[in-house]
Formats: sequence, structure tokens, C-alpha cells
Amino acid sequence: MTDQTIINKINSIVEQDSRPLTFQEASKYLDISASYLYKLTSTAKICHFKPSGKKIYFKKSDLQAFLLRNRVASQSELEQKAIDYVNLGKGV
Repeated sequence: MTDQTIINKINSIVEQDSRPLTFQEASKYLDISASYLYKLTSTAKICHFKPSGKKIYFKKSDLQAFLLRNRVASQSELEQKAIDYVNLGKGV
């Protein structure tokens, strides 16, 4: 593989990753039904773009942020927070 071939492949991946996703692509990416995605857009619970007022597009980074919302802490993280809280309460 030549250097130029590698550069072209990298550029293709970067370009593909930065282009807006269509409604159908976003539904597939999120692994949710089209009707549920429509509900999320109509209630403004997910970021989206409507450049012409009809078709809906999404940025992949917005979809990733949506997927990573509402993180649930592990048991060990919760225990550490409790220990830190108790220690701070004692003035340590």
C-alpha cells in the first residue's frame, strides 16, 4: 500500500464521519425505530437539523452524545462518593 493510498483512505473515513446522517441512517445508527426517532425530534429531545424545513439530518457527534446521556455510576463509584462525602463532613 502506498502512502497516497493510505492518505486517501484516511481522508475518506474522516469525510464520511463528518457528513450529516439522514433520518434513516440515524435511526439505524441509534438502533431505534423511525417512529421513536421522529418522536424524539418532534419533542426536541435530540438535536437535529431541518435545512429545508422537511428533511431531517443529524450530526454523528450529537447522536453519540444522545447515546451517552444519563450515565449510571457503578457500585464502586457510588461507594467512593459516599466515602468522600463522609470524609469531607468530618473536615478531612
